This record gives sequence, structure tokens and C-alpha cells, in this order.
Amino acid sequence: MKRLKLLILVFCVAISLPLAYVVRQSFQGLAEEERAQLRFFCQALFDEMEGKLAEWVQQEENRAVDEYHHTLSDGRGGSLSPLARAPREAYILGYLQNNPDGSFQTPLLADPEHVPEEKREVVNQLEAANSIFNRKKLTLAVTPPAPEPKKVADAPKMEAEKKEKDGFADRYLARPQEQATKSYLGQKTKRTEEITVGQALNLSREDPSILGSEAAQDKGQSPVLAKAGDKKSSVDTLESKTNEIRPAPARQLKEGASAPAASGSLSELKRFEVEVAPLQSISIGDGQFFIFRRVAINNQIFRQGFVLKVRSFLSHLAATHFETQPMARFTGLSLQVMDNGQKTEMVRAGVPVSAAGFMTQRTFPAPFDFLSAAVRADALPASPVRRTLTLALMVLGIFMLLGLFAIYHSVRTVVDLSERRSQFVSSVTHELKTPLTNIRMYIEMLEQGIAATPEREQDYFHILGSESARLSRLINNVLELAKLEKKQRRFDLQPGNLQEVLSEVRTVMAHKLGQEGFILKIDVPDDLRFAYDREVMIQVLINLIENSIKFGRSSPERSIAIAAALRDGQVHIAVSDTGPGIPKKALKKVFDDFYRVDNALTRATGGTGIGLALVKKFILAMEGQVRVANNPGPGCTITLSLPAIMRNVGAV
Repeated sequence: MKRLKLLILVFCVAISLPLAYVVRQSFQGLAEEERAQLRFFCQALFDEMEGKLAEWVQQEENRAVDEYHHTLSDGRGGSLSPLARAPREAYILGYLQNNPDGSFQTPLLADPEHVPEEKREVVNQLEAANSIFNRKKLTLAVTPPAPEPKKVADAPKMEAEKKEKDGFADRYLARPQEQATKSYLGQKTKRTEEITVGQALNLSREDPSILGSEAAQDKGQSPVLAKAGDKKSSVDTLESKTNEIRPAPARQLKEGASAPAASGSLSELKRFEVEVAPLQSISIGDGQFFIFRRVAINNQIFRQGFVLKVRSFLSHLAATHFETQPMARFTGLSLQVMDNGQKTEMVRAGVPVSAAGFMTQRTFPAPFDFLSAAVRADALPASPVRRTLTLALMVLGIFMLLGLFAIYHSVRTVVDLSERRSQFVSSVTHELKTPLTNIRMYIEMLEQGIAATPEREQDYFHILGSESARLSRLINNVLELAKLEKKQRRFDLQPGNLQEVLSEVRTVMAHKLGQEGFILKIDVPDDLRFAYDREVMIQVLINLIENSIKFGRSSPERSIAIAAALRDGQVHIAVSDTGPGIPKKALKKVFDDFYRVDNALTRATGGTGIGLALVKKFILAMEGQVRVANNPGPGCTITLSLPAIMRNVGAV
């Protein structure tokens, strides 16, 4: 058995190690797949946000340069600018234009000198934003710097992210090997745009100096603004040189015409070229950013854009693109703003996240490069495959354990049976030798005339008869067991009275009972008749009585009781004794083939271990049942239950 246990242990280890590796790899693959799926859909969410921002940027870039004036140029009928009304978006404070002299204008006002009461607060805020911008604009570059490449130290992280993406998205979509990161949502470089004279005058608040020296002289004015903003104008000119803005000079674009003479009229100037730079952003404090573009004409720079209320804008992004999505039930969105080198979380949506077992983020391209979004999750949604795999592994594990247990139990049963057979052979040899030795001894004593009196000879003959019967019963038990195992034993069931069987049993066992000092008590009704095999019943009862005598000879009270009764269509025959009883753990095994309780008493008494096994096989063959139980006092009771109605029982 030790070798068997060792082999089973080695087999379990040999199976468990590769199985554990497969399980680990499978769940790791599922975890990577779950992360890749969530990352893919988070990036899709970011793409949707970025797409809306790109549409907004394109809309702002397509605005005419004079839309930042209250009314459009007369060439378009003098209609109101689309920006003359308060913005519909709650996150836009208002539109403004920063002029070269540092002053500002807003399309909300038709007359800057007269501000309506309902617009005064907004105009004051726009003017304050313009003042802050004037202090910061010299630090701005024309083109936002390109994003810095990641450090070499980030290479493992980049590889891990690429691996996760390759695990899901690249399984279905082929992407370029080197996909450049988008750095702008709108135009990437300056563009040249043609405007009319009216648009140019609208841009400069009806100041003809913007048209060049010839046009200014035609209007009787100096080409240089004679205002308090002259100094600012010089500063902006310097700034434009510093930032390498080189707008094309105002020129006449009339087909086939040369530059106008000094005395030329203003009407001869048809169209002008202006340079429009990409949108930029700058923080103006108090949670606001100025999103603007540079418009350069005749070496003068105008900034046109709008003031963005960041917190309201981020709340709008979260409500529009995230909170309505299913992922908001298990992830958290964090929208952050980079202001003066410090990243500040402005808006959080979704579920609160503490451990952040998963995170993916994106910094949006210019002009919203101050904005970054991150999605975090404590736990990822389980893939449907995970549940199926877990269930399959559980079933596999259960079947493996059951199989190993069945193998172990079967082998152990075979080994135990083999050991019991070996013990049985040894026991039978001993049990056969004992009566044979006694028979031979008493025969020799009779031959030598040791029995001097006839009474002594009769005693010797009784002993010889008893030992011969004992030897015969032992051999008969072995033969009966062999017939039952081969199913060659036939039963002859005949109706009869149990008293006849008990009378013969008493006669056969009288000498043994008297010799051991046992009392046999019988309580059986005289009218109790049922179908049974007479020889089998005699052998069964003798085996039970012999078993009680064998184990009860050392008890202070020595008695055996046989009682019978008819209940529920069955005849119940109970054989009780006053012996030591049966250990509780052995109650279910005493009827097994060759089984003997392993204690000092059984080792001292001997036996073959087939007596009770034969009893059970006989009763089961006659369609009955056998039960054993310890008595409340000393001893135990074995109950035989047989059907009261005669049935046909053939060979078993």
C-alpha cells in the first residue's frame, strides 16, 4: 500500500504541474485579453472625444477673420457676426480679439464705448482675460513644440502596452508599423488666406493703416497708428520677428494690374493676403484658457479666439461621452489640466477607484494639449470565457480527484482482499489442523487402550464425533463459499415451521453449548411458517451460534437467544448474545469476505473470517436482509429478515 500511495502521489504531481501551468497561462491570457479589450474601448472613447474636439477646432479655424467684429464687412451685406450673440455653450465665456496694441474687441459689442448692462459682467471678464494675456503673450511660440519622445527607460512599458494592444485590436486591424502621434487637431502649419478690403478694415476696427502706406495716405492718415498703442504696436512687431512670423505685404491682386500709385484710390485695392497660424492655448488663470489663433497682416499680429471655462468644459465632456456608457459602471474617468507645469484633476466621473489595477490615459493634441484624460478600474469585467474555463477546470479537477480516489479505493480493496485471502488460507490451515490433530490423538489413545472404562471410551467417541462435525462444517463452509462465488449453489425453498430447524440446531450444538457453559434460549411461535431452504437455515444458525460461543466464552454471562416474529410481510429472526459486542467501526465490515476484527480477542480465538460472510450471502440469495447492532447491554444482535411469501429462487 505504501508503494501504491507513492505512485499515486507521483502521478498527481506529474499531472498537476503541467495542468497548473496550463491553467496559469490560460488565466493570464484571459487577463491580458480583458485588459486589452478595456484598453481598446477606452481608446475608442478617447478617439470619440478627440473627434469632437477636432470638429470644434475645424469650425473655429474656418471662421472669417472679421467674424470677431460685431458686424461683417459691407461686402456681405453688413449682417451681424455669428459671434455677436452670447455663446450657446455654457463652457465658453465669450469670443475676443487681441489687437496689436494690446487692446481688445469682442463681437458682443457694436459700440465698445457703450456696454449694455446685461453684457457688462462678461465683457469685464473678457477684458480681464485680455489683460492677463497681454502679460503672457511674449512667452508664446508661434508653433507649439512637438511632443518629446519617450525615454529609453519607458521602453518596457511601451512594449507592454503594445503587447496588450496587439492582443486584441491588431488581431482584426492591420496598422502601419510606425504610426505618427497626432500633434494637432486642426491645421499643422500657417496658411495664407485672401481677404477683402472690408474684412481687413473690420479686422482693424476701421483703421486704414492696416492696408499699407498707400492706402493710409489715400485716407489722409499716417501709416503708423498715432495712438497710445504705438508702443504696443512696436512690441508686437518685435514679437512677430522673434517668432518668425513673416506675413505677406498688402498688395493688389487685381488681375494684370501693378501696385497702385501714391494717389490711387482705396477702391482700387481689391483683396489682401493674411497668414493664419494654427490654434494655440494659454492659461489665463482661475480655471480658464484662451484658445486663439494668430492673424498676421502687414507685420501686425491679431489674436482671435475664445475664453474656455475649463471645469464646465470637462464636465460637459464627461457627461456627453462617458457617463452614458456602460463602462461608467465599473471604471472611473479623470480629466486633468496641465497648468504652469502642474497637473490638476478637475473632473472625476464614474465609480470611485482606489487600487487602480488598470489605467490608460491620453493627452490630447494641440490646441487642447493642456488636457489629459485617464480611465482607471479596480477590477476588470470578467470575460464570459473565464466562467466557462473555470467551470471546465472545476469539473476536470473533480473528475480527476474522483478518478484517483476510485483507483486508490479499487486497488486498496483488491490489496485488502488479497491480504484477507492470504490470512484466510493461513487460518483455514490452522482450523483444519486443530480438529485433525484432536481426532488423531483420540484415535491413538483408543488404540493404545488408554480409555480403561467403557464410559471413558464413550467420551472419546463423543469428542471424535464433535471434532469430525466441526471439521465437516469448516470444509462445508469453504465449499459453500466457493459455490456461491461461482453462482453454482442452488436453493430449495420449501414452506415449513422454523421449530424443526431450531430442534436440529439444538441437537447439533448441544455438546458444544454444554462444554462451553452456554444457555440457548428459543422464543419462536409454533405457527410461524414461511419458505426457506432447510439445510441453508441450519448452516446459517449454526454459524451464528458458533460465532457467539467463540467470542463470548470469556464473558461472565453466557447465553444465546433466538427469537422470531412476523412483521410487515417478513419473518425477522434475531440471534442475540452476551459477548463483548462488535467495535463500531467494524459493524459494516463484519459480513465482508475473510474480514476479522483486528483486536486481541480475535487474535486469541482464531477463525477463518468466512462464517458471517457466508451467512450474508445465504440470506441475500434467498432475497432477505442481514443487520447487526450492538445491544444496550453486553453483546450484539444479528437480525435475519426473509420474505414470508414463497418465491422462486434458482441457482445463485
